[in-house]
Amino acid sequence: MAVFAAQGDPRRSMPLLWRAPDSSAGHPGPKPALNVDVIVDAAIAVADAEGMAGLSMRAVGERLGCTAMALYTYVADKSALVDLMYDRAHAELATDYRGPWRAAVTAWAEDLWAFYLRHPWVLTVSQARPVLGPHEFDVLEALLRALRGTGLSGREVRSVVGTLSHFVRGAAQMSAESRQAAAATGLSDDDWWYARSPLLSEVAPDFAERYPEICWLEAERAGEPVNETVPYMENEARETFEVGLSILLDGVSARM
Repeated sequence: MAVFAAQGDPRRSMPLLWRAPDSSAGHPGPKPALNVDVIVDAAIAVADAEGMAGLSMRAVGERLGCTAMALYTYVADKSALVDLMYDRAHAELATDYRGPWRAAVTAWAEDLWAFYLRHPWVLTVSQARPVLGPHEFDVLEALLRALRGTGLSGREVRSVVGTLSHFVRGAAQMSAESRQAAAATGLSDDDWWYARSPLLSEVAPDFAERYPEICWLEAERAGEPVNETVPYMENEARETFEVGLSILLDGVSARM
């Protein structure tokens, strides 16, 4: 289920995102034990361990040894906290990629892929309404800087950015969900496939006649090397990422 960011009062959330003066200050007096950064780091740790479903103000408070109510002095509500988490997590990503445009874009995509797998909860935050935080903009700026070397028009670059962003996110989501499925069901990808695939010939004896192209594709796969240490769908997702990225960048080159 998608989580939509930026739902709260923008006059409260935007200054916190951008750390505007006094945006994270508590009440006058002794230095408080908590601050916005400490709370956000704890929330990210909760989401990394338990997913977005396990994230609550209470869970974050327990991690910090305080009540949920103590957090509201610093963060208005869970929606505002998700915005802050999402943007702060993106601070891990590099912001400057050197070298030719293709190498730079490939490195950007590889870093984003690894980031999504470290923080799969990020994939539940919808991109329909961006958080509009500084680190999210840093990631976009890094990609745009790499693509400026292509000489494409602004309109073309916008389309390339959208295509690359959705592509990396989609491939990473498949890999992340493969891991989650195994943990949630207690059944590995391989066991799941092996239990069902043989039954196709029983329930659909004419499968090959009905789906000749699918059968051709599977026959082509038969001689390909497979990394048996990685679950089936993770292998699929990684291959999709590597080959698909290469094809996309070939398309950019052709457009140039």
